[in-house]
Amino acid sequence: MAMVSVIKLSYHKRLLLVLLAFTWSIIICFISFQYMREKQYKSDFLNAQLQLYNKHLLGAIENELSHEEYIATHEQPFDELRISIITRGGDVVFDNMLSLDSLDNHRLRPEVAGALKKGSAYHIGRLSTSDGREYFYSATRGDEVLVRTAIPYSASLRELLKADWNFLGTMIAISLTMSILAYFATRRLGKHIERLNRFAAKAEKGEAFDEDEPFPNDELGSISNHIIQLFAQWQQTIKDRDIAHEAALREEQEKIRIKRQLTNNINHELKTPVASIQVCLETLLSGINLSEEKRQELIERCYTNNERLRKLLGEVSLITRMEDGNQHIDKEPITVNNIIDEIALELEIMPEEERFTLHADFREQVVVNGNLSLIASIFRNLTENAIAYSGGKNIYISLIKNDESFCTICFEDDGIGVEEKQLSRLFERFYRVDKGRSRRMGGTGLGLAIVKHAVQFHGGTITVTNRSQGGLRFEFSLRK
Repeated sequence: MAMVSVIKLSYHKRLLLVLLAFTWSIIICFISFQYMREKQYKSDFLNAQLQLYNKHLLGAIENELSHEEYIATHEQPFDELRISIITRGGDVVFDNMLSLDSLDNHRLRPEVAGALKKGSAYHIGRLSTSDGREYFYSATRGDEVLVRTAIPYSASLRELLKADWNFLGTMIAISLTMSILAYFATRRLGKHIERLNRFAAKAEKGEAFDEDEPFPNDELGSISNHIIQLFAQWQQTIKDRDIAHEAALREEQEKIRIKRQLTNNINHELKTPVASIQVCLETLLSGINLSEEKRQELIERCYTNNERLRKLLGEVSLITRMEDGNQHIDKEPITVNNIIDEIALELEIMPEEERFTLHADFREQVVVNGNLSLIASIFRNLTENAIAYSGGKNIYISLIKNDESFCTICFEDDGIGVEEKQLSRLFERFYRVDKGRSRRMGGTGLGLAIVKHAVQFHGGTITVTNRSQGGLRFEFSLRK
């Protein structure tokens, strides 16, 4: 079966065709009405002239004057005017152009029948059965007879009755002008409708609408711009949602990875102290004869490893609490100066060979809204890290900035520092620059990780660099 292709017209063309059909239907009806109205007007005007003559003639007849004398002596409104006098029965008793013998009864003639019924009537362009000529008839009824006048339907009469084609030409010219204007108006409207349709097609596919041409400054343009803006906002919302979802997914995956890594690291960290405690306890329980000195050494080793386990579990618990969020940790106004004073007192009672000197440069009192235990853990862990690994003898704590939103603090030591490539990993959990030395010193590898989490929990950031004079420089901020 042959496929018939259907040509689909654009919205502009369909709208133009509908508008033209509607407009030209109205115009044609108006022109037809005006044509008939003008022709009727001219016919009525012609009939009025003939009726006036008829009435004058009837007046003369009713005054018993000779109708032939009246016709001969009075001017007629038209040349070749045919005048007939007809009885009410329809018989022609006078005709100025035809013999009475050739005339039949005129009662059924339209103009005669109309005059008998209404008093006067006329008929346009009827062919006479008497002489075969076409006439314009006008009949008027009197008391006893009817007077009928007729004008031959000549070229001059046709021209007189014809409608004014100048008016019709003007109307057609105006109609054509309106059609041209309608074309441009519908083309403009159709163009914007087609753009809106293209936008709808792209929106359905989820594609971006990249046309830069503005819509018109009217109701349609306003609606179109609102629709496009709403779609753009919807697309941006979907995009933001997808980005947030991906970020949440990455964060969740990162949490899972960190927890898995933390579990593995804790397991690894627990093995050494647990194994050491087990060996010591097995030796003590084996029944082997041990000197009191050896027995005391094993007990002290068990205690040291137990303390290491306790500290490790405590620090893991602290990190977990910070990761769980603010709802598990209370906050209150904390004076940072008091914590630094406590650190200074603790350093003063240390053995002389291990003692560090604290140099504090706090020119004003600093109060932050936070958790006392966590803020204290920042300074204590940084201090313990400096004592255990820096190899120096001095600690410098100074206030860099203090405003309504944040305070920024610098913590430094005068030790040996670390290699540049290791600086970025110092805050990782269980990361140790010197693993053997860290374990001998009883470190868990979580101190600086706790520092970083505590700073972030208080809305701040922390960085670490090597000092030019030697040692490490930690700079961190706390939200007030």
